Parts: sequence; structure tokens; C-alpha cells
Amino acid sequence: MKRRLLAVVCVTASLLTACGALPGSGAQRRTVTVWLMKDSASKEFLKRFTEDFEDRHGDLRLDIRIQEWTGIGEKVQAALKAEDEAVPDVIEVGNTQVAQYVDGGGLSDLTLESMRDWGMNDWLPGLAGPGRIDTRQFGIPWYAANRVVIYRKDLFAGAGIKQPPKTREQWLTDTERLDADGNQGIYLAGQDWYTLSGFIWDEGGDLAEESSSGHWEGSLGTPAALRGMDFYRRLQALGKGPVDADEEHPPQSGVFAKGRVAQIVAVPGLVQAIERTNPDLKGKLGFFPVPGKTAAAPGAVFTGGSDLVVPKNTDDRAGATDVVSALVGAKWQTELARTMNYVPNKTKLADAVSGEEGVAAMAAGAAHGRATPSSPQWAAVEADNPIKDCMSKILGGADPATEARRASGRITKILEADRR
Repeated sequence: MKRRLLAVVCVTASLLTACGALPGSGAQRRTVTVWLMKDSASKEFLKRFTEDFEDRHGDLRLDIRIQEWTGIGEKVQAALKAEDEAVPDVIEVGNTQVAQYVDGGGLSDLTLESMRDWGMNDWLPGLAGPGRIDTRQFGIPWYAANRVVIYRKDLFAGAGIKQPPKTREQWLTDTERLDADGNQGIYLAGQDWYTLSGFIWDEGGDLAEESSSGHWEGSLGTPAALRGMDFYRRLQALGKGPVDADEEHPPQSGVFAKGRVAQIVAVPGLVQAIERTNPDLKGKLGFFPVPGKTAAAPGAVFTGGSDLVVPKNTDDRAGATDVVSALVGAKWQTELARTMNYVPNKTKLADAVSGEEGVAAMAAGAAHGRATPSSPQWAAVEADNPIKDCMSKILGGADPATEARRASGRITKILEADRR
């Protein structure tokens, strides 16, 4: 494919620099096109990054194009198959989306760069894992976000709880104390399957597992997964969350803002919506990581966020990897984390956000984060979502083993659909 060049048409030496040419030469800059998602980074961050990058790479120019999440899957798939000069060189994708793009054969293998240049051994597992297929690294961790417990400091103090719990059993005990005097100990919707996933992972289970032959099978019926579901059931009962709805129906920020809820499980950024709805809660909210089975470490949490990928059909792999190197390096990871309140891609960079209580709690949990199964068909599971139906039935009194077995069968059918 023909290499794209930024056309430079200047007639005097004084115009050369303004047109993007190297000072003192007639060399042309190569344009590296980068697709980033809306609201992943602020305009100010992108301006600073672009100026710094182009100053350090005199032969490259950045063309950053902001994309909408709606419909992005189809747009990326089309770009990975395109043969024209409009192909992006670097694309931001959701960490759990990488597998489906690898399945289509459209991504560059970045294992060598990951090992040699990017410090892959220090990456957050919940970002790195979904980008790794059969020991090869295709998705490069950019930033993470995950759930923590947002709590009312005043209600905790009123119940005589001096510090947040560090174990799941203590969490249950404290929540039961808080579930009194007209207050809900916790608001936990019955279909919050991301939170359930963490409890299942803590028990050593998973939502689905891949066999040595490459076949996927739902695993909600394993003893470990059932223990995770039982803990969810006990915790959810200490509030009035609906058993047949998820955390967005109704939005839990609105429920929490009404003032009679002691805790919710959510990303720290939800506090902004809570305080807009109820300004009286400003200064009364705190954060702690989802507790683990022991006090030695926080509980496992679903790690959301983004990876960076390089399409196979880029005509400038060198320029693309230069961009990735800069975005995932310590300097701009620190800048992004502080600017956007994200968790950096490496555990050793967590100190960059230690001054922000909510982000610090998020970073502590992210060190033990996980992601959904890396099957290319997992998006179809989420669209149909047998997990939600299973949770509602169990919380409604149905036999857990029976419902988990049925849901696992549906998950298996979806994951194996492309094999028939």
C-alpha cells in the first residue's frame, strides 16, 4: 500500500516550518492516523500529547480522529478490511473487544514490542489478558477503570463503623448493621453481573472456560461459581435492589442520591452524578476497594478500559508503534491518569493517582482485576445475557444449581454457534 504523505507546498524558507517540514530540510512528514474514542481523553490532553509527540518525532504528524462508541464495532471491522489510504494506523478498542478483531485476522502481532519495549510483565491483568490470544499480544493496555464501593461516611459513623471492611465476611457484617433505621445497607440490583463476576473469580471460578481443544463452555454451574453467586445473594438481600433489573434500571446513582442508601458498587466517577442530584451529599462520600475473601488483598473486579491495536493493513507500522510507545509510556500514562481519573496500565504507576481517594481505591482493585472470557463470541453472550436471567431466578428463590446449569448451557450454545 502506498505510504501516505503530508503534502507540503511552500515557496519560502520561512514557510517550511509552518507547513510541517523539518527545519532546514525539505523532508516531508508522514501522517499517522489514530482513532480514539469520544471522552477517553480531554481535548487539552490530546493537544499536549500531539505537540510533544510531533516535537520528538520530526518525521511524523498525528491525525487524531475521535470516534463514537455507537456502531464502532462495524466501523473497525470495515477499517481492518479496507485497502485504501484512509485506514487508521492505531485504534483504541474496548479491552474485551480485542478477541473479535483478532478472530477476523485484522490485527498486528505486537508481542515483540510488548516484551522488548513496553514492559508487559507489569501490565494490569484485566487489560493485558483480553489483548493476548494464544500467547501473542495484539491489544496494548492503555487505561483502566473498575468498580469500587462508594459509601456514606456519615452513615458508617452513625452505625459505629470506624473503617471500611477489608474482608467479604466483615463487609456482610457491617452491611447488616447499616441495614437499619430506614436505611438500606447496600443498594445492589439483582442483575449486576459485572459485580457477580468478581465474586465468582474470587472463588476460583469463571463465567465460561475454554477447553484444550479450543471449545468454550459456560461454567456458572461449577461449585466455585455457585459459591460466588451465594455471596452475591447474601449481600443483595441487605438492601432493596430489584431482583429483575440491572444497575441502570433505575440508575443507581439516583437511588443513592435520595439519601437512605449506605453503599453502592460503581465506578468512582458516578459520584459526580450523585452530588449533582443531591448537593447535600458533598463531603459525605468515601470509597474503598471491593473486599476480598481475606484482608491480604482486595477482591477481584471486572476491569474495563481500553487497549490500543495496530491494524495489519497499516502502511506505517513503525509510525504506529511509535505512537503506541508514547501513549503507553510512563510520562503520558501518568498524565492521562491524573487528567481523566483513570487507572494507569501498570501496577507500579498507581502512585500517580494516590492523591485521589476514589481513583486510589480503583487502582487497588485493578491490581486484582479480570476481564470477561476472551472468546470472539462473548459480545453475543452479553447481548442475550443468560447470566442476568439466571441471577434474577436464583434471587427469586429458584434452585441455584438448576438455574446455573441452564444458563451455562445457553452460554455454551452461543459461544459455539460459529462452529456449526
